[in-house]
Amino acid sequence: MHSAAAMSDQPTKLIEKPEPVSLRQDLMVLTKVRLNVFVLITTLFGFLLASKSQAGGFTWGMIDWWLLFHTLLGTAAAAFGSAAFNQLMEIEQDRKMGRTSNRPLPSERMSVTSAFVIGWGLSAFGVIHLGNMVNAESAYIAAATIGIYVFAYTPMKRQHSANTLVGAIPGATPPMIGWAAAGGDWYAWESWYLFALLFLWQLPHFVAINWFCREQYEEAGYKMWSNGDVSGKKTARLALIYSAMLAVLAPLACLPGIEMAGWVYGIGGFLAGAYMCKLSLDFGRIGDRKSSRKLFFFTLLYLPLALGLLTFSWY
Repeated sequence: MHSAAAMSDQPTKLIEKPEPVSLRQDLMVLTKVRLNVFVLITTLFGFLLASKSQAGGFTWGMIDWWLLFHTLLGTAAAAFGSAAFNQLMEIEQDRKMGRTSNRPLPSERMSVTSAFVIGWGLSAFGVIHLGNMVNAESAYIAAATIGIYVFAYTPMKRQHSANTLVGAIPGATPPMIGWAAAGGDWYAWESWYLFALLFLWQLPHFVAINWFCREQYEEAGYKMWSNGDVSGKKTARLALIYSAMLAVLAPLACLPGIEMAGWVYGIGGFLAGAYMCKLSLDFGRIGDRKSSRKLFFFTLLYLPLALGLLTFSWY
């Protein structure tokens, strides 16, 4: 409260109040809608590639639009539900970090009970919907994804820095959900290739985030690869290793005996991965926030580029 004297000294000064946050905004944050857009995009590409494989080429008629709708709906619900559970388990940690302290749970705008009901309801609906409206395989993969994300990755963030590797597993399964939903065998080489692409892509993407947010992660008690890496050299080395693996992965899809895609993707994916290697080297040499952000933003561009080339040249 301001005293009357203080108010009389500055009669024209306005007292700034934080803008109110709507329930809609809180629900979007709780379910990580923006982040989960990538989940839906990769699920879509997995569905399209399986459809193209079965049709022997791309035609609009090859797509079962209702099946695609139910696939995306179920996958979205499962992803939103797991995000809510993730935040339920990290309330105290989120409260300690500036970028997460205003989330609905640490700010106490939403109760734990409400968030639990939302998380449970969305997760259950997503898996059940996939099982009933799509197929059992996609539902099993979605259920496994939720389990690994919530019960393995989330608690491991406070225990061991290898959590990034574990967290990349549920991040790499959405294209497999899409592949299985369209009738592809989840255990096929093509399905696991999509998994490998997403798995490797996440690693340079997330180590860049880890580095420029490392102080907040350290304060919150998270065990991350970039903790204590003031120079950025360790983080850049990790980014370089995984970027190089990502670059090599692209031409592998074109080799005789595999031949999942044409050389448009093989060469284009290799060059994009090679440029990510360059950005990783630049980050290691310069070691500042600007160079780490360049790497981070390129990883955001890499994914739609690689998926677009892959879909165009997929056999």
